[in-house]
Amino acid sequence: MPTDSLSTLQQRLQHQFSDPSLLQRAVTHRSFCSEHNERLEFLGDSVLSLAVSSLLFKRMRDLPEGELSRVRALLVRQESLHGLAMRLQLPQMLRLGEGESKSGGKLRPSILADALEAIIGAVYLDAGYEQAERLVHRLFEGVELNPRLQEAAKDAKTALQEWLQGRKMNLPQYRVVDTTGAAHNQLFHVECQVAALQLNGRGSGASRRAAEQAAAGAMLVQLKAKQA
Repeated sequence: MPTDSLSTLQQRLQHQFSDPSLLQRAVTHRSFCSEHNERLEFLGDSVLSLAVSSLLFKRMRDLPEGELSRVRALLVRQESLHGLAMRLQLPQMLRLGEGESKSGGKLRPSILADALEAIIGAVYLDAGYEQAERLVHRLFEGVELNPRLQEAAKDAKTALQEWLQGRKMNLPQYRVVDTTGAAHNQLFHVECQVAALQLNGRGSGASRRAAEQAAAGAMLVQLKAKQA
C-alpha cells in the first residue's frame, strides 16, 4: 500500500503505528499474497469481543448477562462490522488479487468485516490491549446503545417468523437466486418471500445462512415501513 494511503488510514483510526507493516498486512487479503491478514483477523476477533463486552458492561448497567450477550452479538456481526468498515473507507485501502478485485471483493461484506477485525488485531500487537480497546470504543461512538438494542439483537429470521406467526400468517420461503465469486469465497444471494403479503426481500452473505438472515432483515424493513 502506498505510504500516503497508510497515513490516511492511520488518521482515520486515530492510531499511529510503530510498525506500519502490521497495518499493511491487516488490509491484505489472502488472494493478494501469502503475507495476508487471516491470523490478525483471528486475534482481532477476540480483542473486539472483549472490548465490546467492556463497553456494554459500562454503558448498559441494567441488562442481565443473557441480554448483554445478544446485544454484543448484534454489534460484532458481519453486517455491523461491514458498516464500520465503510465509514473508514476501507474498500479503497484493501489489497486483493486481480481476480478477487474484479469480482467485487473490495465491497464484499465478509472481506471488509474480516479486514476490520485484522486491523483491531494489528493495533493490539502494535500498542497493546488498551489502545485496541480505545479504537473499538471509538468505532462504536456513533452507535446508540440503549435497552432497545436487545430487541434488535434477536436474529432477523426469528424476528420475522415471530412477526408472521403473531398475525397467523405462514412462514416465509427462502430460495437462493444466485451465487457469485470464486469457489473458495462465494457470495450467496437469497430471496425471502412472504406470499400472503406479496412481498420479497433480498440479501447476500458469505454463507446461505448469512444470506437468509440478510434477506429476512430486508423483509423486516419493508414490514416496518408499511406499518409506519
